[in-house]
Formats: sequence, C-alpha cells, structure tokens
Amino acid sequence: MSATATPAARVYAWLTDEDHPESIACEDLPAEACRAVPRSFLANAGSGAATKLAEQIASPGLVIALLLGTLGAPVALVGLLEPVRRGVALVPQLAVSGRIRAVAVRKRFWVAAATVQAIVLGLMALAAASLRGAVAGVAVVGALAVFSLASGVGSVAFSDVIAKTIPGGKRGQLLGLRAALGGAATILAGLFVRARVGDAGGIGIFVVLLLCAAGLWVLAAGLFALVGEQPGATEEATSPLAEARRGFREVSRVTAFRRYVLARGLLLTVELALPFYALYGRRVTGGGGALGAFIAAVGVGQLVGSPLWGRLADRTSSRRVMLGAGAIGVLAAALALVLGRAVAGVSPFVFSAVFLLAALAEGGVRVGRKSYVADGAPPNRRSFYTATANTATGAVTLAFAVLGVAAEAIGVGGIIVVILVLGALGVAATWWMPAADALSGAPRCASAARSPDSPPVASPHARGRGALRPRRRRPRRRRRVVRRH
Repeated sequence: MSATATPAARVYAWLTDEDHPESIACEDLPAEACRAVPRSFLANAGSGAATKLAEQIASPGLVIALLLGTLGAPVALVGLLEPVRRGVALVPQLAVSGRIRAVAVRKRFWVAAATVQAIVLGLMALAAASLRGAVAGVAVVGALAVFSLASGVGSVAFSDVIAKTIPGGKRGQLLGLRAALGGAATILAGLFVRARVGDAGGIGIFVVLLLCAAGLWVLAAGLFALVGEQPGATEEATSPLAEARRGFREVSRVTAFRRYVLARGLLLTVELALPFYALYGRRVTGGGGALGAFIAAVGVGQLVGSPLWGRLADRTSSRRVMLGAGAIGVLAAALALVLGRAVAGVSPFVFSAVFLLAALAEGGVRVGRKSYVADGAPPNRRSFYTATANTATGAVTLAFAVLGVAAEAIGVGGIIVVILVLGALGVAATWWMPAADALSGAPRCASAARSPDSPPVASPHARGRGALRPRRRRPRRRRRVVRRH
C-alpha cells in the first residue's frame, strides 16, 4: 500500500479494525491483489448487501411460500421450495467446478449467474400475475429451479474469489458485513410492507417484491464486477464423472472433511425450516399482517447476528460458530411448537421471535460453513472442496423434499418436531467435527498453529495418563571381558 491511505482504505480500516490503513497486512495475497483489497472488500460488501436484501424480499422460505398459499397451490409444492432452492443449487457444483478452475478470472461466473437470477425473478413475477392454483405453483417452482442452478455456479466461483481478494482474518467480517447491511435494508422493507399493505392480501405485493429483487440482483452483478481479482492458477477442465470420483475419494480420505459434510448435512434443517415456520405462523396468528412482521424479524436477525458471527469466525473458530448457530436453530423450532400450543391467538409480532431466532441460526450456519472451507482447505483445492461439500449437501437437501409430502400426512407441526430432532443431531455432529486446519493437515502441535478449539497438546513434562513422556534411553550394558592368563 502507498504511504497515503485512500478513502476506500480508510473505510476498510474502520470496518475491519485495521490499525494502519496506509499499509494493510495481507501476507497470503500477491502484491497486486493486496493493493486492491479495500476496493474489493467494499464492492463485495455492497454486492452482498443487495443480494441479501433480494434473497429476503423474494425468500422461498417466506415470501414465495406465502405467495403459493395465496395462489392456492398444494402444500406439497410449498414443501419443495427450500429443497429445490438449495438442492438444485448444490448438486451440479462438481460438474461445473472443473470448468471454473480452468478459467484464471472467476468473478465473471458470479456476474453471469446474478444476471440469470434477475431474469428468472422477472419471469416468476409474470407467472404470479397471470396464473393460479397448481399450475402457478409448478411454474414458480420450475423458475426457482433455474434460479438455484445459476446460484450454484456463482457459489463455487465466490469461494475462490473471496480467497483471492480478501486476506485471511477478514473474510468472516466481510461475510458478516454483507449480511448485516442486507439485514438492515430488510428491516426497512418489512416495515414498509407492514405500513403500506397492512392486513390486506392479494397478489400485487408479491409481484412488486419479486420485481424489486430482480433489480437488486442486477445491481449486485455490477458491484461484484468491480472486485479486483487477479488472474490465478488454472487447471485443465475435467469431466463431471471424474470430478465426482475425486470428490468421493476426498470425503473418504480426509476425516475432517467427512465429518464436516455430515455436520453440514444435518444442520440443513436450520436453513430448510423457514417455509414450515411461515405456514405454521400464518395458521397460529390468523395471518393478519404477518408478512411484514416476519420479513422485519428476519432482517433484525441478520442485522444483529451477522457481524457477531463474522467476528466470532475470525477470532475464535468457524466450528464454534456452526455449533452456536445450530443450537439457536433448535431453540427456534422449540419456540414455534410452544407458541403453537397456546390456547389464545398469538400475535404476529410474538411469533416473529421464531423468525428472529431462525435468521440468527441460518446466518451463523452460513458464515461458519463458508469460513471453515475458506480457512482450512488447501489453496489449490479450495473450489474443489467447496463443490464436493455442496454437491453432497445438495443430494441430502433433495432428499428433504419428502418433508413437503409428509406435511400432508403428519401436519406442519409434526414436520417442525422432525426439524428439531435433526437439528439436535446436527449440533452433536458439529461438536464431533475437528478444527478447520485439519482439512489441509496443518500442524497442530505448535501453539501458534493451533485453532482455538483444537484439542490440547500434552506437554512432554506433564504427568498422568495420556501425557507425552520423553523417551528413556536404556543404559548400555558393558560386555564383561574375561582375560585368560
């Protein structure tokens, strides 16, 4: 960095507690990328704020779920929303990761994916305005599948871009800032919907929200194009089948990676629960004015939780972030069940506490799982690790589509009980998961290289069972020589 700090560098230093804005520390980045860190950080944060707001005002778990209910679509289609959104985004990632690694500048994939997502949201708004019933539901779910496919391509590229443009120790703060800015904007959007729409229903508000989300994705694509990514190392493009075989071998070979995939798969329930909370909340509260209150509650959860999770990921460990977020997700499910048993009608503002906790949990799980791979995976295999984990998680997500069908039989309340149990198992699996540095086999003996949640290393001078004791040398026995006279 130059001797005089630029305005972007000063803002970056203020946001990240950097002591010297004129000489930003980034040992793990090349010189060109280091000089562009402030611009990349701010452009990425602005892009993330736009996408987070777009994700909430067109949330499959809340807004689109209530839209399908208003359109008269079957409950089974509502149950498909989150599995389609996440599963279709995650499963094909191994197929595209090999192609992405063959390109030196990878932010272009994210920009192209965001543009496709904007177009799809516009088509979804058209379907909502012109169709009704099961036909409308199938059209919306189909559009969501295309949206999710583009999202998956962008996700693989994003992990590489953030690792190439943001120094270690600042990535968690960036992820937290993106979500916090989006959360603040989401609160304002929720209050606006509450004030302007109130208790009135109708399709018009949903169409407007979808069109606004499309515009935000266009804005996000333009901002992300300003990220200062330098050309990186490339690999020869590989076939999807070869990538799948490599991914399976990696999961089998690396114990830490295998446990991470298991914990992440079980914690999916934290992210898949929102549509069922929306349907359950509308039934418990009577539906009057619930949409605006629920959107604002999600925004508060993002605003409060995201900076906290980001700093915890940088200062403690991504494993602890996933652990705490999973526990909050279990608490959200328990609170929803308790409020559902209330004799008197529950106010939408009271039930909004469920969405507040769910947003806190979802943000923590997202920051934790992204930071775990970004910090622990080998640099030349980071996108491969991301794609492998996402594909495995996507397969599990699609399996969760059965929850929507089961909701017809056991009811939404029964599904929330299942979510609570699986979330508790996810917390246990996260506790069993090692620190992120175990992904790359980093040394864990030296205190400087150990993560805060790594198991303690026994001192060579310690006593007791399990202590490392110095090796004792056996005394050399002298050979007795008998001289004959």
